[in-house]
Amino acid sequence: MAGGRLPGDVVEFANVVLVFVAGLVTALATGIGALPFFLVEDVSDRWNVVLWGLASGIMVAASVFGLVGEGLAAAEPWVLPVSLGLSAGVRTAIPLVVGLAAGVVLVVVVHAVIEGAEVDPKQYEEAGYRRLVLILGVLTVHSFPEGVAIGVSFAELGFEGGYPLFGFSIPLLAVFMTVAISIHNVPEGLAISIPLRSMDVPPVRMVWWAVFSSLPQPVGAVVAFYFVRVAREFLPVGFGFAAGAMIYLVVSEFIPEALDVGEELPGRGYPELTAGVLAGVALMVPLALV
Repeated sequence: MAGGRLPGDVVEFANVVLVFVAGLVTALATGIGALPFFLVEDVSDRWNVVLWGLASGIMVAASVFGLVGEGLAAAEPWVLPVSLGLSAGVRTAIPLVVGLAAGVVLVVVVHAVIEGAEVDPKQYEEAGYRRLVLILGVLTVHSFPEGVAIGVSFAELGFEGGYPLFGFSIPLLAVFMTVAISIHNVPEGLAISIPLRSMDVPPVRMVWWAVFSSLPQPVGAVVAFYFVRVAREFLPVGFGFAAGAMIYLVVSEFIPEALDVGEELPGRGYPELTAGVLAGVALMVPLALV
């Protein structure tokens, strides 16, 4: 009874734990954004814009080079009426395109849901239990796409061709996505810490609140990982979903945030943003070469 099933169950449980830990690492990385305040009183707008640009370049490059490429590689032609006259190549791309569109729709819906319910970091220190529940709910909706991207990138965990680490065969895409989202979370942690600093919140507590803002990511990662493992025929859609959400987040949130911060800089922050984006893309180029 324990002969065949238990080892497989144990292995799958270990896989889920690993994915959760990867998501937790990205959440902890948000706390790095608060670390500069242990050393300095303020972080310049110029460096803030560069960080947002770096995160934008990393996320777009990781989505295009990694998630989209993996989605196309995993896709098979959809069975559609012959009368449509679609080639096998077009029918193969359809699952990915459907996923991309669904990812964009998710972010649009998220924006609509949390519009008017945006959480001001200044409320963190003053929040009671009910307020914290509301804050966590908003953050869960906001952080879900990042968690999905992590979970989907681990879809091939344990398969051949992975990177051996701690006894696991980890897909290289999962390594890149974990690193990419961790780096992306640093400027988010900084953005959360700045208003907390204005309230004279101690740096140690700022680190905690920054990490708290990304705690839903490991949960989202596990949910997405479990789904694509159970329903592998939807794997290309899952890759597209994560890529669409990530790219649209960059366009709708990261870049506008960077330009808003850099509005008073010479050139309105465009030079710093461009430099950050190019550096982020350059960091992810190895993903396109493997």
